[in-house]
Amino acid sequence: MDEDMGPPMLAVLSDRRSFDTGWLFERKLDGVRVLAARRRGEVRLRSRSGQPLNRTYPELVDALDAQLFADFTVDGEVVALHRGRTDFERLQRRMQLTSPVQARASGIVVTYYLFDLLRLDGQDTTVLPLRDRKSLLRGAVGFGPPLRFTPHRTGDAGQLLADACRRGWEGLIAKRAGSRYVHGRSPEWLKLKCGLGQEFVIGGFTEPAGSRTGFGALLLGYHQEGRLRYAGKVGTGFDTATLRSLRHRLDQLGAAASPFADPVRERGAHWVRPELVAQIGFTEWTRAGQLRHPRFLGLREDKPATEVVRERPR
Repeated sequence: MDEDMGPPMLAVLSDRRSFDTGWLFERKLDGVRVLAARRRGEVRLRSRSGQPLNRTYPELVDALDAQLFADFTVDGEVVALHRGRTDFERLQRRMQLTSPVQARASGIVVTYYLFDLLRLDGQDTTVLPLRDRKSLLRGAVGFGPPLRFTPHRTGDAGQLLADACRRGWEGLIAKRAGSRYVHGRSPEWLKLKCGLGQEFVIGGFTEPAGSRTGFGALLLGYHQEGRLRYAGKVGTGFDTATLRSLRHRLDQLGAAASPFADPVRERGAHWVRPELVAQIGFTEWTRAGQLRHPRFLGLREDKPATEVVRERPR
């Protein structure tokens, strides 16, 4: 593998909202990271971990092979769009295909958002400031479906993020405009995420694995028309003290049968009376009614479990 096709530059999650004028902001896309290189008449697509992707995204290979420059390396995100928003569930169905014929016939259209240029016409561009790399990228690539240039904005990060969240985006990537491209995670790029959150009823838990104590994950639900609907499980956001104290409370609420109206396919699950309420942060609801990227924020003692319903934006 060529040096510039090594690990991509990765952002650090941050709750920072104050930035000077030396930063720019791009849309955070909910897709898969892909590096692409064209050398000696051959286009190669690689995943973040270095796995070949040519057979999964043959239309991207075609589009890159048709470019004017014969020698370049680009970085970007492959997404599946639905009504202007990224649809990771739809993309997952495409990601599983490794036959070019099946990929083309799948009906799942993908878009490759390019946001960086690592090499052009035999020259290493990673040493250039980001603003210069983006300018070169815009002029070097002929953009049109399925290739798109990732635009950026400048200004107040808080306002820009609020606008992104209102649009239903996953968040923003803040990038230092003068930064060089480095392989690996860097504080020169920061993830500013939008997130959802609400209360859920705890209806069960799983046993801990490995060195973890207390429990593995909480099984969550919400009330709908007199039934407790299953919303998924959460296994992050706990410290050791919380794991132990919450396990003690859960043991006191043990029940013989599942309180959920939906099937819960968790081997060895323990059921509890649905009385405890947890505050959960997450990124979105899946089409199957499950939480995506949930995290435990704490117990809510101020709201009866019977009042917990699915909250919907108005």
